[in-house]
Amino acid sequence: MNYGPHELTYAAAENRYEQLPYRRTGKSGLDLPAFSFGLWQKFGTDYAFATQREIILHAFDLGITHFDNADRYGPPHRAAQQNFGRVLAKDLAPYRDELILSTKAGNAIGPSPYQRGGSRKSLLTSLEHSLRDLGTDYVDIFYHHVPDPETPLEETVSALVSAVEQGKALYIGISNYLPDRTHETAERLRAAGVPLLIHQARYSIYDRRPERNGLLETADQDGFGVIVYSPLAQGLLTDKYLETIPAGARAVNSTFLSPDVIDETYRARTAELNKLAEARGQSLAQLALQWVLRRSEVTSALIGASSTAQLDHNIAALTFPALTDAELALIDEHGVHGTGLRL
Repeated sequence: MNYGPHELTYAAAENRYEQLPYRRTGKSGLDLPAFSFGLWQKFGTDYAFATQREIILHAFDLGITHFDNADRYGPPHRAAQQNFGRVLAKDLAPYRDELILSTKAGNAIGPSPYQRGGSRKSLLTSLEHSLRDLGTDYVDIFYHHVPDPETPLEETVSALVSAVEQGKALYIGISNYLPDRTHETAERLRAAGVPLLIHQARYSIYDRRPERNGLLETADQDGFGVIVYSPLAQGLLTDKYLETIPAGARAVNSTFLSPDVIDETYRARTAELNKLAEARGQSLAQLALQWVLRRSEVTSALIGASSTAQLDHNIAALTFPALTDAELALIDEHGVHGTGLRL
């Protein structure tokens, strides 16, 4: 990261496209970096903006061109988009054509019936707010964040198509859909001339639903890519909780991870996975990231970071040899689906 006088001007690293491999998103023409950056946590008003800015710019210097957001991310809701918008306006505006910006709508962000769900009103209104938050005329990917069984699927699909036709989104994605609804959505979008680009799903060694319920096979069949979130299972696939729960850890202060799932069964299984990682000369986090990227259907893995050092560490996962059949078998033995999670 380079700065000009008074540290006001950012100039991206010239070697930024030499750091990461890019992977094709399904059968589209779009390449995404193997790692994308998610602003789900630690990019609200409760964390220092200067640190957020430093991490975002460092990610771009490393070749991460895809930044994933949602109207819900904060706290409060929309704060992460607004913070990223500040970085975009001040530092990344000259590189907008090199960025893939995504946002999502449909998850509840308030008491109003128009602040949730899959209606045209909810989705297109949220998109307008997100564009203002980010300070951009369009997003590259617009997602429906969660399925809404109370709204006809044709209405949700129609709203997503309208976002593209209006020039406010280049591609369409969905998130957290089950395979059958995913397939129907893909067919409806294809018929409207706006193919489904990508599905964002939770996937990790401890959460194998996409490979158990057929989502990965659906991706191959329908030609969309998969981008995975929580590849480290909210920190469970690190060595952080092997002995105790550290003060200030996510299990203490996050609504997404409860300390009661960190039991002896979890620790025994995680210790074995950690031994395998150490035998490979890497951390458990790096092993877990390699594992999700082993599948050809997976285009990219979303990672976050609370420091540039943590970001560097995670990116280094790509420098290790591919997992062998014997190592994958050990991961299957100890990486039991559902460990440490409330499914």
